[in-house]
Amino acid sequence: MNRLAIDGASAGNPGPSGVGILIVYDDGQTDEHRYHIGLKNNHEAEFEALVIALSLAKKKQLSHLFIQTDSKLVSEAVEKGYVKRKQFEPYMNKVQHLLHSFELFFIKWVPSKQNKKADELARLAIREPKRMFKE
Repeated sequence: MNRLAIDGASAGNPGPSGVGILIVYDDGQTDEHRYHIGLKNNHEAEFEALVIALSLAKKKQLSHLFIQTDSKLVSEAVEKGYVKRKQFEPYMNKVQHLLHSFELFFIKWVPSKQNKKADELARLAIREPKRMFKE
């Protein structure tokens, strides 16, 4: 199963933000992605990381995904299928739409120390405003 480690980071609340995504394919190959996402708060950056990761996986025609995130908010929202705060509903709608593209999907919360590479990529992306995600 393809594993995607994702993270969002923000330098402020809101502030310049980035997402980091590490893809480990079934065959062991890896891909690193980082994107600047403008001014967001940390929770928005975490949701953006998931949306962008799912978009990348769809583009790459991956059918089975295991996503790890250090955001309890994001992992619990996906597991429950809803968000409590209205500001996150647009993200949840995008996620639910994208999830229809995959045969099998799992998401799991992991401690930050197990998500270091995605965090590193997200923090790098904060300082790279020209590196935006293109759908």
